[in-house]
Amino acid sequence: MKNVAIIGGGIIGLSTAYYLVKAGHTVTIFDQGDLLDNCSVGNAGMIVPSHIIPLAAPGMISKGIRWMFNAQSPFYVKPRLNGQLIKWGIQFYKHATHDHVARAIPALKDISIYSKAMYQQMAHDNPFDFSYQERGLLMLYQTKETEKEEAETAHIANKNGIEAQILSATEIQKLEPEVKVTVRGGVYFPGDAHLIPQQLVKNLIDYLKKNNVTFHTNTPVTDFTTKSDSIASMAASGENRTFDEYILATGAWSGIFSSKLGLDLPLQGGKGYSFTLNDVPKNIHIPSILLEGRVAVTPMGNSLRFGGTMEINGVDRSINMKRVKGIVNTIPAYYPEMNVAVPKQEEVWRGLRPCSPDGLPYIGRSTRFKNLVIATGHSMMGLSLAPGTGQLVTSLVNNEKTAIPLDPFDPERFK
Repeated sequence: MKNVAIIGGGIIGLSTAYYLVKAGHTVTIFDQGDLLDNCSVGNAGMIVPSHIIPLAAPGMISKGIRWMFNAQSPFYVKPRLNGQLIKWGIQFYKHATHDHVARAIPALKDISIYSKAMYQQMAHDNPFDFSYQERGLLMLYQTKETEKEEAETAHIANKNGIEAQILSATEIQKLEPEVKVTVRGGVYFPGDAHLIPQQLVKNLIDYLKKNNVTFHTNTPVTDFTTKSDSIASMAASGENRTFDEYILATGAWSGIFSSKLGLDLPLQGGKGYSFTLNDVPKNIHIPSILLEGRVAVTPMGNSLRFGGTMEINGVDRSINMKRVKGIVNTIPAYYPEMNVAVPKQEEVWRGLRPCSPDGLPYIGRSTRFKNLVIATGHSMMGLSLAPGTGQLVTSLVNNEKTAIPLDPFDPERFK
């Protein structure tokens, strides 16, 4: 058995610890924060095997340019003279092609279905509660243009073995008996699921502590010492610490951490916002995405969470209330009876999703350092792909064959 350091205590790092402990390894987690305010707790809680088309896809460039001039738009790249952003943008542009999408779909499908199976197993074994439910996902649209795009997405999904049903407005309303829904139509993915992310994170941390995982919070890793083809030690809180294996799972900060090792990991933080309404008297039943505004809506018990925007801006965690207002302004167009006010700034959660330029995560062992495994770059799919990623990383640490091929997720694919 090995002594393993996980750098990063988000849902990817925590899930990796869960499977490493089950395999008998000794695990220590280091995080620069307190684990309570990262991208893993305020997200939409969606498990989405339906999301097999990567962010880097045809049409995103033109949409991004159009949206850039709207302060409340769903997608925004903050203009700045930054070499890493420019390199990332060039790679994004190169990968926004039909050929790339065709190559990415099987890889995203494999890891998504694998990860959902891990969630199902966790829910069955019930080591802790996280309110896992399989109610599917509704993709709701109001315009003819979006209807055409979603019909094509549904066709691609069905062709690749992901069930998608194109529904009329009347059929959608029947699925939501408590809430009036105003749409042109939608696509229903019955195979998707959802959970309460803050409950998952809290209970997973408690479980790991009970199973002898050591946590060092508010403890940034500042440097690494290398020797030949291995990491010899890492510095944290002024102390050099030595482990058999090092797992890099630092989310949006992974590009910064990898540079400390002389590795080039193209990655940008994609800021998203959310806010939650509590004690909702009439709640939606099925998680939904309001497509024209790119707003995610998820029922969580008797609460309702709204989230959205993708703001490419490095690791800036400031809150832009104009973008929050963009989320709020989208809601009444779809749910006309919901009276949702703009939340106070202190009620707004924001998190940075780690975005690779081709829309695929980085999962794999470094060829430069034989005791380094990288697990990051999951973009908006971090929660959805977390247990699958954790099990795959554990297989690498165990020197076992992984359940799915990892070539598409090679961390060094942009060398």
